[in-house]
This record gives sequence, C-alpha cells and structure tokens, in this order.
Amino acid sequence: MVDRTSSEFRSYLELYERAPLLELGALADQVRWQLHPENAVTYIIDRNINYTNVCVADCKFCAFYRRPRHAEGYVLSFEAIGRKIDELKTLGGVQILIQGGHNPYIPFDWYLDLLRYIKRHHPIHIHGFSPSEVDFFAGRFGMTIEAVIRELVAAGLDSIPGGGGEILVQEVRDRVAKKKAGADRWLEVMATAHRLGLKTSVTMMYGVEETLADRIEHLFRVREVQAHSGGFTAFICWPLQPEHTELAHLPKTDAVTYLRTQAIARIVLANVPNLQASWVTMGPKVGQVALRFGANDFGSLMMEENVVSAAGTTWRMTLPEMQRLIADAGYRPRRRRQDYSLIDEAA
Repeated sequence: MVDRTSSEFRSYLELYERAPLLELGALADQVRWQLHPENAVTYIIDRNINYTNVCVADCKFCAFYRRPRHAEGYVLSFEAIGRKIDELKTLGGVQILIQGGHNPYIPFDWYLDLLRYIKRHHPIHIHGFSPSEVDFFAGRFGMTIEAVIRELVAAGLDSIPGGGGEILVQEVRDRVAKKKAGADRWLEVMATAHRLGLKTSVTMMYGVEETLADRIEHLFRVREVQAHSGGFTAFICWPLQPEHTELAHLPKTDAVTYLRTQAIARIVLANVPNLQASWVTMGPKVGQVALRFGANDFGSLMMEENVVSAAGTTWRMTLPEMQRLIADAGYRPRRRRQDYSLIDEAA
C-alpha cells in the first residue's frame, strides 16, 4: 500500500499541485536528459488492431465497445488481421498492437491460433493483450495469470501493452470500471509478465474525477513494481476523452494539466526508462511541447486507431510530419522497435 502521509508522497503532491508550470517542466526535462543524454527523440511505426469490439466490462469511459449481440459488434477474421499486417509492413511497420474487448464468446484456443497464424504467415512483433484482457482470460477459462501468459508466449506473444491501467486506485476503478481487473490484479499481471521475461509498457488515463493524490498514488505503485521487476519499458499518460461515453458530462482536461501530469510522471518514475508524448489525444503541437516536459519518445505513427477516435479524437499524422515536428523541436528523429532499440535510417 502507498503511504499518503509519508514526507515523500506529500512532497511530490505539493510539487504537482503548486510548482510553476515551466519549473515543473524543467525538472522533468532534467530527468529526461539524465536518462537520455543523446539529442534524439524516438518513434515507432505500428498499427493498433482491435480484433473485437464486443465487451462485457461496461467501462463508463469507453465509446468503442459494443455489448454481445449488438448489431455493430464484430470479431475480425485471421485473414483480415493478416491483411492489416501486410499493409503495415509496406510502410515499414515493425509491430502490431493487438487488443480487444472482454468477449465471452471467443474460446482461448482462438487467441492461441491467431498468434500462431500471425507468426506463420505474417511474422511481426506482437505487442498484445492488456492486463485486463489477461485477467479476463484467466477468469473465463479457469487459469492462473501465469498459465495464461505462458500459453500466449508459447503461441507467439512478444510483449504486453499497458492499456486498461486508468487510475490504479481501487476506489476510482470501482466507480468507472468495476467489472475490470482491479488495481492489485492489474499490477499482478504486469509483475508476472516481467517475471516470465516479457517487457511491457504502462499507462495512466486521468480525468475521471480522481484526485491529484490518486494520480500520485498510481505513479508510486508503478514505480514500486518497476523497482522489483525492471520490466516496464515506457510510461504513457493521456486524459479521458469523454465524448460519446457515460462520462460525457465531464470536461476534457486542458493542455496545461496534461503537461503537468506528464512532467510529474517523469520526475516520479525515474526508474522507467522512456516516457511517451500523447499527441494522439492532445494534438501534434502539444505533443511537441511535451518533448520539453520529460518525453523522449513521440509514440506511434498510429496507422490505425479505433478506441480514442470512437470518442471523437481524430488526430492523424504522416511520417514526414512526425519527423518534421521532432526536428523542429530541436531533436533528431529516430525510428525504433518495441524494446526501444534503434532502427538504422537506411532500413
């Protein structure tokens, strides 16, 4: 448990609440340069493939999911997924991010067969199945978390994305996503994945009426898991996109809140090597400014994105645009893989 009365917790909370914006940004930038002294900003070319939108989790902040038997519900065929991978590869893509809903009608063998199909016919790095999905599989199929991950890895899974983290404080999750993996369980999936040799990313979606202290607790919990496992490669945060959701009455948080949140994350999470700017939700200009607020990575070219755009956020970017934005901010753009190893420019 995180001790909110500790002097360390209170000092970070005070910094987050009260520090002038530019001072907070400068402190985050200092951590960034200590971790990444080279004058480069990385990015990846990948594609987000949502294999199904059928889900029974009923998260209040999601505009993407459809309940079972809804006319707009779908499950992609293996061949359709393969075509998406081939399209990605023509652009130089190096990974797919594959995630879906909690679909109770898909058997576990389907997921294993899908992974084997991809590796056999469309080989690529598979960054897939968020902790919430892994937890859903364990409950649905009567398996342990470790058994689920071992079987997915044996079939071809390469790494796990940090989706579904939202705010890792149970009271908050009970209000907005009570059917989904709880805070402890979400972190248990990540710690288990790390123990089994997988690298993962980690996220925070804020703006669901949590307190600033809740956000700091989220960061402390991530930092604690990382201190034991070292398995998180990157942290990404973004605000709730409330349009078309049950939380549509909540305001979208502004750019200043985003920059402050990203900066305090970079300061607290000094043991997580990379921090990704979220231009997909904030737009390219704020994403560019985020590179001076602790971010060393510009995220994905995002050839396909369905979940955020379902809530009305539709930022898109071409590869030359992304490279220009990075260069205009004063950095050398460098293409990377999921593990943050660099790809030669000629590749």
